[in-house]
Amino acid sequence: MPDNIACRIAGLDWDSIRLSLDEHGYAKLPPMLESSQCEELIGGYGEEQLYRSTINMARYRFGLGEYKYYRAPLPDVIREMREAFYPPLADIANSWLKRLDKETLYPDSLSGFLEQCRREEQTRPTPLILKYEAGGYNCLHQDVYGSVFFPFQVVFALNQREQDYTGGEFLLVEQRPRAQSRGHVLTLERGEGLIFPTTHRPVSGSRGYYKTTLRHGVSTVTTGTRYSLGLVFHDAK
Repeated sequence: MPDNIACRIAGLDWDSIRLSLDEHGYAKLPPMLESSQCEELIGGYGEEQLYRSTINMARYRFGLGEYKYYRAPLPDVIREMREAFYPPLADIANSWLKRLDKETLYPDSLSGFLEQCRREEQTRPTPLILKYEAGGYNCLHQDVYGSVFFPFQVVFALNQREQDYTGGEFLLVEQRPRAQSRGHVLTLERGEGLIFPTTHRPVSGSRGYYKTTLRHGVSTVTTGTRYSLGLVFHDAK
């Protein structure tokens, strides 16, 4: 595995990722973070100077657990991943817009996209680290923090299922018009990632493409402590 995280991301099979996103609405990634990087991120959980905000999920009826938004400047590995994932995902995002007969919206670089966020007064970084103890869970939701948002986000497992925790599967639920919801239950090994839509995706129908709505969450953690990293590309108001 290349030492540089940007090289690891560039070396991914992006044709297969695009195909999986088109066909299934998500794409699993091989291990992107080394164990030492996962340990460093988990070890920083108690260093409050790294974060701009801490959210107790029960207080807002989001679930049971806690998450923290990183403050600027972001840790190097998070900044590098955000910058490296953005261009190929922006290309896929623009292709999805074309399928829905929409104008392309997403510039080639993350800096160009974040300028769109700034024009709408969205300036607070949104990458976050999440922690669930036994009994913890995350209700189905969408991560939209303003009028400008990016249609993909990426989640990474920071510790090992069946070793550090049990339960806590990633949930992705798709609602198709005039049909019942379809659910995916996905598991990640330590360091692996998952790309999934923020709000919706195009699906081919008898009259062309139409939009389906997606929400994501986490099932109940039954034992141990589960940590994950959420990579969101749009900033918040």
